[in-house]
Order: sequence, then C-alpha cells, then structure tokens
Amino acid sequence: MIEIEVKVRMTDAASARDLVLKSGARLEKDRAFEENTLYDFRSRSLTDGHQALRLRTVGRKCFLTFKGSPRRSRRFKVREEFEVEVRNEKQARKILRSLGLVPVFRYEKHRTVFRRDRLKVCLDETSLGVFLEIEGERSRIIRLVKLLGISPSELIKLDYVQMHQQAGSGPA
Repeated sequence: MIEIEVKVRMTDAASARDLVLKSGARLEKDRAFEENTLYDFRSRSLTDGHQALRLRTVGRKCFLTFKGSPRRSRRFKVREEFEVEVRNEKQARKILRSLGLVPVFRYEKHRTVFRRDRLKVCLDETSLGVFLEIEGERSRIIRLVKLLGISPSELIKLDYVQMHQQAGSGPA
C-alpha cells in the first residue's frame, strides 16, 4: 500500500481534538499509549536506504510495519507501507533478532485516531510536542488542512524518527 501523509504541529491536545471534531471527523480509537521500536541490521542497510522496520505495541496488540524509501514529493511523505498484526510480541522480537536485526531507536507517544471521509487523522502526543498526522489522498488532505485553517507552509513531511534526529534525540 502507498502511504501519503503530512503532520502539523499543534499547540495542545485538547484544542487539536476540538478542531478535528468540529471538522466533522468522528472518533475511531480513544487515546492509547504506543511504544515504537525500529529495527535494522548492524550494517544499517535499512537506515541507509531510508527504509524502516518498526515493531509497535498498543496495549496488548502488536504490529510489524515495513516502510519503503520515500518517493519524491514537495508537500507529502509518500512511501510504501506494509503492516501485519503480530500475536506474540516476545516471539516477534526473537525472530527479528534471529534474522540479525537489532533495535536502533525507540520512541513513545499517545495516539487518538479519528476518521473524516476517507482520511485517517491521528492526534499524537509525543516528547517533541503535539501533532496531527493526516493520511489519505493528497486532495482530501489539502481540503481538510484548509478547513482546519492550517497554512500549507505548516505541513511537515518528516517522520517522527527524522524529527527526533533534528531535535538531537534520534538515532545517528
């Protein structure tokens, strides 16, 4: 699947939530804690290829996600993404280690998920701040951004790992 998304920095979670709900979005998943661990080979071949392999835990659920190299886009983060739910996190970690993969970065956030039309809108509370992550078709993203009163210059196409790197708290 091709993932198309942008992020927008918000001042606080409560006003961001109100703004999203006023836009006509509906709550899909209540606020939940997420732990994300990125894996790579010791050679850092995934990182060097601008790819990512992530193990994400949300409550008792666990997801393994591969993200391909970003495609060229001026405004959006565009990349292939494949995700599967994993029943046993401990076994998944053992499999990854057995394949020669090691954890290279870990970050946490609280995420609330909304839906508006065919857009997924996530309210993320991270150590870097509060963000809306809007995922879907480019034209729908732009329409929602305008509806929310957000300037196109405020759109962020970096992922959280890149943002942590810029802040000096991510993997080298």
